[in-house]
Amino acid sequence: MLHDRVLVRADTAEGERRSSGGIVIPATAQVGRRLDWAEVVAVGQNVRTVEPGDRVLYDPEERAEVEVRGVSYLLMRERDLHAVAAERLQGSDDSTGLYL
Repeated sequence: MLHDRVLVRADTAEGERRSSGGIVIPATAQVGRRLDWAEVVAVGQNVRTVEPGDRVLYDPEERAEVEVRGVSYLLMRERDLHAVAAERLQGSDDSTGLYL
C-alpha cells in the first residue's frame, strides 16, 4: 500500500437487510445516501488513524474496487473515511470505541 491509501473488505453483501424492528427490507428498495461499514485489511505508510483490523465507515460512492487473488476489496484514501470503530479505543470508561 502506498501513501494514504486504505484497503478494506466490505462487511455486508448486497441483498436483503433487516431493520432493528425486524422488518425485512428488500435489496431493490430505494434508500437515500447510506454509509457502509468495512474492515481494514492494509494501510499505506502515511496512514495515521487506522490500523488493520479496525472497522471503518465509508461512502460507497467514493470508492475503487480491486480484486486480489479472487477476493474483492475496496481501495480509498484515509480522508474518505467517516468514522473508525476499534477495540484499542475502548480503554476508558467514557469511551464508545468510535471516533470521527
